[in-house]
Formats: sequence, C-alpha cells, structure tokens
Amino acid sequence: MVEKGKSRRNEVVTREYTINLHRRLHGCTFKKMAPKAVKEIRKFAQKAMGTTDVRLDVKLNKAVWSRGIRSVPRRMRVRISRKRNDEEDAKEELYSIVTVAELPPEGLTGLGTKNIEEED
Repeated sequence: MVEKGKSRRNEVVTREYTINLHRRLHGCTFKKMAPKAVKEIRKFAQKAMGTTDVRLDVKLNKAVWSRGIRSVPRRMRVRISRKRNDEEDAKEELYSIVTVAELPPEGLTGLGTKNIEEED
C-alpha cells in the first residue's frame, strides 16, 4: 500500500509498451504521418510516465522514419525509462527517455506492458 503523501510518480522505473500508431494517425494527411507519429509517441510517454520532459532516442526516430514519411509502422514496441535529472538548472526532477525495444520473433501479438528491472 502506498503511504499517504508519497507519490509513485517519483520512482525511477522502466517499462515496455506497445504503441498502436495506426489508431493514433487515422485520418492524418500522408505527408504529416511521420512527424505526427513522433509527437504521438512523445504524448504517450508523457501520459504513461507523468513527466513533461520526454527525450526520444535517435534509433526510435530512425525506426519511425524507416519506411518514409507516409508509411509509418502500425505498431511499435518501445521502452520508456523514467530517470532522475542530474542537471542543477533543471526545471523538473525527473525525465523520460524513449527507446525502441527489440521485437520477439513471434511478433507483437499478446504482448502487454512489462516492467523491466534495470541492472545499475
């Protein structure tokens, strides 16, 4: 049970999610698909982790843009980590970093949200 006054949003945690981009990009203009997908991934991470500072990995950006501006992947498996901000002039104490997760050989069916224990 969570003690009163303590928020679970302040914990450092890593989770894997499957984002359905097809649902989020329905009705979007072809030439705006990939930029909108990046914005939707950022919005998903903000909602899932509760931080406004979201940083996207270069490999995730390459994976979104891999098939061009119009043919964005329908689903993506991402790993979102909430970490402490070590910069002294930071506005927020936590930030989220989103990276692309490795896909299992059997595909994305049946995969839910997974908590990942970090080996630090």
